[in-house]
Amino acid sequence: MIDKIAASVADALAGVQDGATVLIGGFGTAGTPGELIDGLIAQGARDLTLVCNNAGNAEHGVAALIKAGRVRKIICSFPRQADSHVFDAAYRSGQLELELVPQGNLAERMRAAGAGIGAFFCPTGFGTELAKNADGSPKETRRINGRDYVLEYPIYGDVALVRAERGDRWGNLTYRMAARNFGPVVAMAAKFTVATVHEVVELGQLDPEAIVTPGIFVSKIVQVPRVATQAGGLKNAA
Repeated sequence: MIDKIAASVADALAGVQDGATVLIGGFGTAGTPGELIDGLIAQGARDLTLVCNNAGNAEHGVAALIKAGRVRKIICSFPRQADSHVFDAAYRSGQLELELVPQGNLAERMRAAGAGIGAFFCPTGFGTELAKNADGSPKETRRINGRDYVLEYPIYGDVALVRAERGDRWGNLTYRMAARNFGPVVAMAAKFTVATVHEVVELGQLDPEAIVTPGIFVSKIVQVPRVATQAGGLKNAA
């Protein structure tokens, strides 16, 4: 019987190794799998490469992982915002390596990994510093139908951390509104995907037409409660 439900976050993340590439869903604070990031800090894996949209907010989420000294490199689109002091300090002190990737390219590079695409040409970044490799060498370019393109390669992950809304024991997932964001593509691109859900349902209760991430892309799911805020709202509502 297929049953991907883990007893706890700790059980689901027990196999994460030092040096792993970890893909993390979320856009700002929407859809960020906070319980899984906290669990990864507690688990203790080090020298990680993170792939995510931004480098965390204040000292929460990805920022907490950076502050704990667990991250060697981050690949993201928006490393800096008003409250990015943890990233700023780590990057300026040389403790953290940054690879800046345009948001559309970031999503497509992960989607390509999950879809089995070897590489793709994209116009974004042509003629800029983003059309160079990490070592400063130029990326391959090509002119197609009169337009210039840059060759981009997939981003593969060892582990993906995703926050979903509902799931079943086969690992099928649905999301809540904008909290969906990068969740589906990071789930596709990793060897081992862990998702939190607020509700576990019986097989057949999820409309097949509404399932966004099929269970084939999910290794473990963990049910987590919604947390009420002092204002009476729901911390995990978005």
